[in-house]
Amino acid sequence: MSFVEKTRKKPELLSPAGSLEAFFAAMEKGADAVYAGLQDFSARAKAKNFSLSQMERMLAYAHSMGRRVYVTINTLVKESELPRLVEVLASLEEMRVDGVILQDMATARLIRNFFPGIPLHASTQMTIHNSLGVKQLEKFGFQRVVLARELHLDEIRAIADSTTAEIECFIHGALCFSFSGQCYFSSFLGGHSGNRGRCAQPCRRQYTYRGKEGYYFSTNDFSSIDLLPQLVDAGVSSLKIEGRMKSAEYVASVVGAYRQVLDAPERKRAEAVAAAKELLKLSFGRVPTKGFLASHQPTDIATPSLKGATGRFLGAIKSIQGNRITFETKDKLHVGDRIRVQPKSDMAGRAFTIKELYLGKQQVKQAHEKALVSTPSPFPFKIGDTVFKVSSETAFTMSESACLKKLDAVKGDKLPCKLQLAMVDHNLRIEAMVAGKNECLEFPLGQLEEARTTDMEAVLTAQFNKTGDTAFTLASLAAPGFPAVLIPPVKLKEIRREFYRRLAEKVAGELKAHTRGHRKAALQALAGRKAAKEASREELTVRLEHIRDYHLLHQNGIDSLIMPVSRANMHQVPLFVRKLKAREQQVIWQLPFIIFEADIPFFREAVTTLTSLGFRRFEATNLSHFELLSGHAVEISTDYRLFSLNSQALLAWQELGASAATLYIEDDAENMAELLAADVPIKRRVIAYCGVPAITSKIRIKDVRNDVPVVSDRNDGYVVTNRDGLTVVTPNVMFSLTAFKGKLKEMGCSSFILDLSQISSADYGRIINAFDRGVELNGTSDFNFNRGLV
Repeated sequence: MSFVEKTRKKPELLSPAGSLEAFFAAMEKGADAVYAGLQDFSARAKAKNFSLSQMERMLAYAHSMGRRVYVTINTLVKESELPRLVEVLASLEEMRVDGVILQDMATARLIRNFFPGIPLHASTQMTIHNSLGVKQLEKFGFQRVVLARELHLDEIRAIADSTTAEIECFIHGALCFSFSGQCYFSSFLGGHSGNRGRCAQPCRRQYTYRGKEGYYFSTNDFSSIDLLPQLVDAGVSSLKIEGRMKSAEYVASVVGAYRQVLDAPERKRAEAVAAAKELLKLSFGRVPTKGFLASHQPTDIATPSLKGATGRFLGAIKSIQGNRITFETKDKLHVGDRIRVQPKSDMAGRAFTIKELYLGKQQVKQAHEKALVSTPSPFPFKIGDTVFKVSSETAFTMSESACLKKLDAVKGDKLPCKLQLAMVDHNLRIEAMVAGKNECLEFPLGQLEEARTTDMEAVLTAQFNKTGDTAFTLASLAAPGFPAVLIPPVKLKEIRREFYRRLAEKVAGELKAHTRGHRKAALQALAGRKAAKEASREELTVRLEHIRDYHLLHQNGIDSLIMPVSRANMHQVPLFVRKLKAREQQVIWQLPFIIFEADIPFFREAVTTLTSLGFRRFEATNLSHFELLSGHAVEISTDYRLFSLNSQALLAWQELGASAATLYIEDDAENMAELLAADVPIKRRVIAYCGVPAITSKIRIKDVRNDVPVVSDRNDGYVVTNRDGLTVVTPNVMFSLTAFKGKLKEMGCSSFILDLSQISSADYGRIINAFDRGVELNGTSDFNFNRGLV
């Protein structure tokens, strides 16, 4: 497909489906495809999600309508979960899933090596934000890349123009304050990792800065309805609506609105956009923003004065009698509408559907705005808690039981079948291409009379199109040069039935055997374990911010330094290169994990400069760095931002050229022990001390600086820093495993990292000394090491 063709093609409208009701709402309102999660490995673990048997019928239903279903396996996978992942992938290949959206390179590696029938889609949680990252994934075999949400339209266009891979972009819904995949906020607070589908959304809570309360980390909702023509023109292949946690009513409203604009002729587009905006009011999101699409630094993406709750504000609870809450509604209400009540304590709100509605003592079906209404609540609330409308019953009316009944009636998915027919020696020869296989069957016809019609292809198509209850659907039929003969209708009917029966026997059996073989090979290829052996000599690497601190290399016990490839350091390299003479191999240059398109030339030149000065060791923090470093004779290691939570991911990094990998910062002791014992050749390192970047964002928080911490209602403090165009939110409590050095060595770890880049040089000695002695650093956290990563 040429780039020009890609930009002109109407993009796919992709809807979330977190429930059956949402799935059917998306189908009904015109989504071209949906993305949905299974009960395992879904980044929205709190959504209803689906069993494999449900997913199989959803695929069959969608395929019967010419639509597609993508399955989200977009979480990080622990070592012990790899066998279950293999089973899931085998099932998905067998049911001919249209694509798997993934975050963990382990999933990508298993699919590429053992389940090639599954198309690879890169999740936005892989933080792909430039053309280099897309090129790297394209080389690995990805068909589609979901870009980071922090990109401007011009950047999206440049990326789309550089690749033949499909580009998918979010167009509507909730935004994360952090780059997706790079948020450790929820996990640091309680082990519930967003990268494992269990985000507790601490960013939506209220915080205090210099005595002023605000929702400093809560974003408004994304809406790009006005920018659809520009997105199409930029070459975006798929337009993605966020919301697997949202209701069917939300899905119906949003899909309906975007479908209306996408299908409108240019002369009626303004009218369609106006109508769509009215429809979007039914989706009850937060204040809308175009995000980064229209501006590199939007001022409306986060408003600290606005509560982080989603929905249309209705009012505050004025009184409570028994289980009945009373409030003055600022909008119309219907029985069947869904409301959420947000406690004043700023803890998570609770949502429920209105089943009874009262005006005074009178029970009603609906109430107008400004009416004093009451409704029974299944949850306890307090006077003053605020009420929001989150969906309207008027948008989609199928009940869950009706959806289940409709799904139960779905027959199995049919295999598209391409046929080529010919007449050879009074036999009908049928060549079939189905499920990537070619089959040839022949049936005797005997002597036949000449037919009046000359369009034998039409006659044969009409007959073989009647696939009925067979496992097939006719995708195409060709009969070049077929003679004009009269085949008795009864005879042709018998041939058609026998052909599809015999084809099913051959293909179905082969497909099942094919899948069994893939599953067995994948399970056998999972890494074994070697006997845990305590490391003899330990290696210590220290990460620093400034090249001027190079003198730590002279300290006993420090083997190497990690330095960021920053503009400041590159400016000072000429001043220090002589002082580092003969020590080049002791310096590892870490590339920043965010390199926007406009900055690529600077970092290309920086790598060339450093290698010309004799430096050979680099650390990759993003997939794009493998492409950036290609062509240079360098040694590559990976940072924890390139997720290494299992042995398959480690093997993926090795195959991409890495010789060492830093284990994942969110990991726990049990999984670390398995990884350190895994029989894979790549060297493994463990971070023993660092500041945890709870949030890394492109959003600037107005009037918040790093002079004093932002404080939560639990009195936890967070320092907000702005550097190189990024906002980083770091807990005051540092992460430290110094007390567990002995345990880690017993597990087999011989390589450690102390990240001192965020502390004063006056504290270097104290941290290094605690590591040397293997003792605890007071006031630090071991993160998930002991409590476990959920």
